[in-house]
Amino acid sequence: MYDDSENYDPFCFSIIKQRTMKNKFQYIVLLALIIFSVACKKDNYKAPSSHLTGRIQYNGENIQVEYDKVPFELYQYGFGKVGSIGQVFAPDGTFSCLLFDGEYKFIIANGQGPFKWKQTSAGNPDTLVINLSGDKNIDIDVTPYYMIRTPQLAVSAGKVTGTFKAEKIITDASAKNIESVSLYINKTAFVSATDNIAVTTVTGANITDPNNISMNVTIPALVPTQKYVFARIGLKIAGVEDRIYSPVQKLTF
Repeated sequence: MYDDSENYDPFCFSIIKQRTMKNKFQYIVLLALIIFSVACKKDNYKAPSSHLTGRIQYNGENIQVEYDKVPFELYQYGFGKVGSIGQVFAPDGTFSCLLFDGEYKFIIANGQGPFKWKQTSAGNPDTLVINLSGDKNIDIDVTPYYMIRTPQLAVSAGKVTGTFKAEKIITDASAKNIESVSLYINKTAFVSATDNIAVTTVTGANITDPNNISMNVTIPALVPTQKYVFARIGLKIAGVEDRIYSPVQKLTF
């Protein structure tokens, strides 16, 4: 038998082993780079850049609502699993969304808002198709149960007084009564049934003349001291969760 032990060179064997390990390492790094590159190409979509803005309105007048309370939904098809893009209207009835271009379906679910949104013959919420290509502004037409007309807010002798007219808009079989009306004040512009430092309320049964409703509320001690408050009137409709409001007004004293 041939014995090559005398010719065995451990240094050469070490070099061969190192080169083999180096080649394996380079292969692993190359494979990782290829996988990373493919993943980046798959996920490397442009960010949304088109603004969809608008408002809920009735006969050209914004519907005033409560902050973060009245939602709407947008659906876009063609990108895998379909899910709603949930948004809410601002207190002044406006909205703003940053979206990809494409076709969207706009929906206000049944029971949302102090108004009626159009429905299908089956009673489901109807959809508004919006084709978005660049920035777009739209008006969303709804029919409120009531509108707060000619609101007058003033401050005197440590009190805020509010007067207004409650106009009944829906008068058919789906008409609803006034549950109550309230005058809210707060230290910030976020003023509503949820956000306030003082409120006065009159029940619907105690309203003798819907065309001449008057209320007042005492301004509590403000800490830290400030020489102004924000006020607005809210009208609660019987059987409807969301109130309709007057515009927020800053009152200085």
